[in-house]
Amino acid sequence: MTVDSTPARLPIVWDMETGDPDDFLTLLLLGGHPRVRLVGVTITPGTPEQVGLVRRALQWLELDIPVGAHNLDHDKRCVSSWHYRAYGEAPASRDAAPGGELLLELCDEDTTLVTGAPLKNLGDAIALGERAGRPLRLGRLVAQGGFAGEGVVPRAQQLEKFQGMREVPTYNLNGAPKAALAALACPGIAARWFVSKNVCHGVVYDAALHERVDAARAGSRSLALIWKGMDEYLRRKPGGKKFHDPLAACCAIDPEIGSWAEVELYRKGGKWGSRPSPGSGTRIIVGYDHARFVDVLTMV
Repeated sequence: MTVDSTPARLPIVWDMETGDPDDFLTLLLLGGHPRVRLVGVTITPGTPEQVGLVRRALQWLELDIPVGAHNLDHDKRCVSSWHYRAYGEAPASRDAAPGGELLLELCDEDTTLVTGAPLKNLGDAIALGERAGRPLRLGRLVAQGGFAGEGVVPRAQQLEKFQGMREVPTYNLNGAPKAALAALACPGIAARWFVSKNVCHGVVYDAALHERVDAARAGSRSLALIWKGMDEYLRRKPGGKKFHDPLAACCAIDPEIGSWAEVELYRKGGKWGSRPSPGSGTRIIVGYDHARFVDVLTMV
């Protein structure tokens, strides 16, 4: 008898924005990764231009999955010029469900929600579930955001710009702080993993990583699209691009990429920090294995 040793694909929902290249590149990564089954995408704020961009990417990846939006009537485009330079214009679309409703429908105890945006859709899902008497159930939240510094990360592992700091502003959590606090308190989320600034600010897509993606892209439509977008980026900014959200996505696929501390996240004066809290069920990254990250990123 032949035993199939191939690991089951991980069901993931990706919650994103489009103000920065990171999120779109992460969509391409998750949509074509051999260890991921992408089951849905939600967008913040969720304008028709954003929805059209996401739906075009899903067509390229031959994925017929639902898309959700926090606010289709938001009055700005919210798509960076890089998206159009790298991939061309995309027709706007209103083909999206309310983001909170979609998360409530898609998420269960086996699902991982990866977030690279303010947690507005997740906050909506938590509130909707409470009102409807069917609370959100989620196996794992992997969020790009938060901060681990002094008291959690050894001084030798702190990036120079964060030396000695305990709290800093963090965009994704500050973009919807009430939703972030609700997610931290939500009993239906079994585990919370935060990929925070002190680590992700040291991860850069540079010429060396571009070569690794180039070597692998012939076997992956996903990597070919990532290479295309980053080739455009590096022509204008050869120093590279901080790769926050792809690191979070790869940590969701393989948590062994990171070193983690169990903590309590807290907000203080518009800044976020963390303190050791064994048994909290909330982990934050304090270090990472670069070679393992690149291996997972370029897996075909």
